[in-house]
Amino acid sequence: MQAETSTAVPAAISPVLAEVVRSGFVEGRHRGSLVLLDPDGRVELALGAADTPVFPRSANKPMQAAAILRAGLELAGERLALASASHSGEPFHRELVRRMLAEAGLTEADLQCPPDLPLDPEEAELHLAAGGIRDRITMNCSGKHTAMLAACAGNGWPAASCLDPEHPLQRLVRDVVEEASGEKVAAVGTDGCGAPLMAISLTGLARAFRYFVRAEPGSAERRVADAMRAHPEYVGGTRRADTWLMREVPGTLSKMGAEGVQAVALPDGRALAFKIDDGAGRALGPVLARALELAGVRGAVVERIGAAPLLGAGREVGAIRAAF
Repeated sequence: MQAETSTAVPAAISPVLAEVVRSGFVEGRHRGSLVLLDPDGRVELALGAADTPVFPRSANKPMQAAAILRAGLELAGERLALASASHSGEPFHRELVRRMLAEAGLTEADLQCPPDLPLDPEEAELHLAAGGIRDRITMNCSGKHTAMLAACAGNGWPAASCLDPEHPLQRLVRDVVEEASGEKVAAVGTDGCGAPLMAISLTGLARAFRYFVRAEPGSAERRVADAMRAHPEYVGGTRRADTWLMREVPGTLSKMGAEGVQAVALPDGRALAFKIDDGAGRALGPVLARALELAGVRGAVVERIGAAPLLGAGREVGAIRAAF
């Protein structure tokens, strides 16, 4: 049987956002798209396909958390930050997820996210060395899934179907995504954790983060932004760029997503979002650091985020660097 041939028009080649330089030789390149908004929300810089829909992956989590609040679940502080998180699976993350489950009358067996090791590589090694295995509570989305189940319980909604895109909670998520981004959801898929995943453009994603930072105090969106910024270690972990940035640049909202996605909003209204086409996580830090510099953010934290050395025989022989 002859394979079908696609008739789609090939997409334009994305610009190079990062280069892999070893011993002075460029051995690889990471292409992608990026958008930077000015303090008034206008597009200041657009590289590549900034208006083409993408799956923001876990950069959607603040919007999912706002929908959980709109559903009436009372969350604040570390609990709300963890509901917005791609946590590292460190002991303090796991302990709070267990407390949240117990407070909602749930157990680890109720979680619908898949079993996984801690997201942070160092934490995964420690977990395995201590005899740990892949389980649902160490999966980076367990805080969000706990909050979703608790919201269902509080409303009498069916828990078994809470990951269905037509579930009342997921319809609320869609409402938040569309309101915050100023766009209609272009496609709905399934994220790695099983939750519905809603596609918007990078420009829409940057606008959504700006919307959260600029929202009225007390609104669901502002409550999520404030909790994430006040407790960044629960959003990421002790060795994560989102944590460093929100802790060291006051008022900043930052969230990464799988497949090379990142979104940031600054307190002055600037915002940015980008996606690495090949999903390479190793390019995320250098591209984020360069985008922050273009947005006027500098200092030790930007240098730390941008550091991506390449090793040879255990010593530094090169680096991944931004190329724009």
